[in-house]
Amino acid sequence: MKIAMLDANTLGEDIDLNVLNECGAVTVHGFTTPDEVVERIKDADIIITNKVILDKKILEQAKNVKLICITATGTNVVDLEYARSRDIDVTNIVGYSTESVAQHTFSLLFYLYEKLSYYDDYVKSRQYVDDKMFTHFDRKFNEIHGKTFGIIGLGTIGKRVAAIAEAFGCKVIYYSTSGKNNDSTYQQCSLDELLEQSDVISIHAPLTPATDNLITYKELSKMKQTAIILNLGRGRIINEGDLAKALNEGLIEAAALDVLENEPIKGDNPLLEIQDSTRLLITPHIAWATIEARNRMLGEVKMNIEAFLKNEKRNIVN
Repeated sequence: MKIAMLDANTLGEDIDLNVLNECGAVTVHGFTTPDEVVERIKDADIIITNKVILDKKILEQAKNVKLICITATGTNVVDLEYARSRDIDVTNIVGYSTESVAQHTFSLLFYLYEKLSYYDDYVKSRQYVDDKMFTHFDRKFNEIHGKTFGIIGLGTIGKRVAAIAEAFGCKVIYYSTSGKNNDSTYQQCSLDELLEQSDVISIHAPLTPATDNLITYKELSKMKQTAIILNLGRGRIINEGDLAKALNEGLIEAAALDVLENEPIKGDNPLLEIQDSTRLLITPHIAWATIEARNRMLGEVKMNIEAFLKNEKRNIVN
């Protein structure tokens, strides 16, 4: 089998790709531009992609392809309907990053909740040198114990975040964006109820027609002024212009984002104007990317290929 890996650098240069050699003759490309895709896949039996788009126009020119492996959970980079019409199996990977994303969720939360940026700057700017007191707490902060922790999207990651929040003593409530997740462990509520009641809101939903632009200025206006919102789902779930406006007006306490509408971020994004890291924290889509998670991801891709070679179905999405 000829295997073309189109954007290996998105998985990290510290991951050993040699394990895939057991599955066939692998050609590894660090990045692939739209102009390079057709040439690189034209003879491939198996294509491995993370973010490289494989639409009908491109796949029509890949006559030999039998399997497409997406190195992520989302499948929007591949034209699934066309692949199905050609009997091309498309696989994704699930569950590989649950612990990683849950960990990053609370990293973002505590950085904001305890105003850690301010206190780090206070010490390193030498204001703490020879200060009058042994302590300094001009920026007030609270315990999350006893607070209401609202989760939008109670899938695998959302449930893990819920369990951790509960361990910290939070009351967990959730809103199911699909209407399919019914978990009697936690209180299910409407979106408005979640917005109005929560001290912390954490988003772990996929981007669908139901979640696209789910949180606008209208929804942000319903939140507590002391509330923090975290987005670890998809960027377009929160309207970024409306979020910038809400933060500038002090409508909510703070926000943390690991996902954005455009990745990398565009230079005219209004969120870049907010430089106060006690109010807004943005990381470049790294919640999934611990070393352990990326190694699990590669292992899942290998198992998907091995299953295909044995004529077995594993993680088929089309």
